[in-house]
Amino acid sequence: MYKLCAAFCAALFLFAVALPSPALAQDVVLTSLDGAVEIEGTLKGFDGEFYRLDTVYGEITVDASGVNCAGPGCPNLEAFVAEMRVSGSATMGRVLMPALIEAFALRNGLLASRSEVGENRFDYALRDRETGVEKGLFRFHTTNTDEGFADLLADDSDIVMSLREVRPSEVRAAREAGLGDLTGPNRSRVLALDAMVPIVSPRNPLNAISPAQLARLFSGEISNWLQMGGPDAPVVLHLPQETSGLAQSVQDKLMAPARADLAAGVERHADNTELAEAVAGDVLAIGITSHSEIGNAKPVVLTGRCGFQLRASRLAIKTEDYPLTAPMFLYLPARRLPKLARDFLTFTRSDPAQIVIRRAGFVDQAPEEVAINAQGDRFANAITAAGEETSLDELKRLVGTLGTRHRLSTSFRFRAGSTLLDAQSLSNVQQLARALEAGKYDTRSVLFVGFSDGQGAASANRAIATRRAEAVRDAVVSAAETANLERVHVDIAAFGEALPLACDETAWGRQANRRVEVWVR
Repeated sequence: MYKLCAAFCAALFLFAVALPSPALAQDVVLTSLDGAVEIEGTLKGFDGEFYRLDTVYGEITVDASGVNCAGPGCPNLEAFVAEMRVSGSATMGRVLMPALIEAFALRNGLLASRSEVGENRFDYALRDRETGVEKGLFRFHTTNTDEGFADLLADDSDIVMSLREVRPSEVRAAREAGLGDLTGPNRSRVLALDAMVPIVSPRNPLNAISPAQLARLFSGEISNWLQMGGPDAPVVLHLPQETSGLAQSVQDKLMAPARADLAAGVERHADNTELAEAVAGDVLAIGITSHSEIGNAKPVVLTGRCGFQLRASRLAIKTEDYPLTAPMFLYLPARRLPKLARDFLTFTRSDPAQIVIRRAGFVDQAPEEVAINAQGDRFANAITAAGEETSLDELKRLVGTLGTRHRLSTSFRFRAGSTLLDAQSLSNVQQLARALEAGKYDTRSVLFVGFSDGQGAASANRAIATRRAEAVRDAVVSAAETANLERVHVDIAAFGEALPLACDETAWGRQANRRVEVWVR
């Protein structure tokens, strides 16, 4: 019997884990339909299709259609309610996720009703519009990114809302807890895009600042507005609370590259709206908040000594041309979620969901095509930066290659000091691959164009840019498993340092310039 059971378990072991539910943690017996095999254990979860059991053979997942369940913990298969627990960023949980859930319900014949269940907690029940039968329950705990990952590790959450990438320590803890590799394929997705934007009072004359100056301000090295050409008065610094994903992204993307620590005495805010209001009302204040929550404050443009300016526009954030982007992630453990939850996650990548994301005030990921004549600033920068290394002939080659094409808003960038794609770009690989599979670019030409920073010889930079373009092309083609690539012309090109976006004098500027763009015709 045990040998039969072991073979039976192995045949049905499809996933490592399933949706947990403490209420189901009771002894049950699963019997094969012919009665030949029995599996006894503690039922740790049921997702509407599969049982998750803790047995003497370890934790196994069994298809419910192939067994009968006996015992007090056996769920009602006909009245199953899919449950998903979502925890983390209040910025995402306050508006964006509720808007997506309500839109998902509307498109699927369901009625979404919200109920407050405690501080920072609310539920969304999804019911059939005609019968009123409950089909799903989304339980939200909206605090901050740190708490979201803590809830996941404590088995109190199934999805984390995060305003930053998962930390190495969290990756290790999740792996040890049996949640899989949170950096692996399909373990995370970019739900929407945001950005870190420096803000001041509308009465403050500051209009532009370099990231280096911004880091010096927030490290306390610049502590008086006199040092910025302003009045003789102390600078008042404002940031979100330390545990928020946005504040941690400020540390990762602004302070760490400058090798600086945040100054003591920074005023912290639990709410970005509160932060923006405080800065807008104080002419001596400067803060960093999200692009979606600037309020009445004045955004400050990023610049550098070379004169290039980068504004936190919707398109610049979508393309990652604006360097202080803040992708909004959903992190998923390596366990099977209920079908309703999986359908919701699929919906978040759909075209209707992108409309919802835009209406909620965030930057969506729907690919946009930008004509070359709408990119005058970029080509003006190229002419300004041209010299011995970038000849007029090279600029002519660039315009000749791209002049009849449109740039896609889908771009690819790399981790600092690495040839590996960053988290947003990994998500972009999947997005572009799905578009190819759907035939969106059939009969068209898709060109992956590599660019580099200006450090080193131009010929070497073109070679590096070529390798990056090849790597991105190969990643997208590999991910587009069902695409008919005979209907699409896919190629690469590289122009090295010929089309800079930012000043090369700083690490953040060089990081912005190292990229692969997609141009279509």
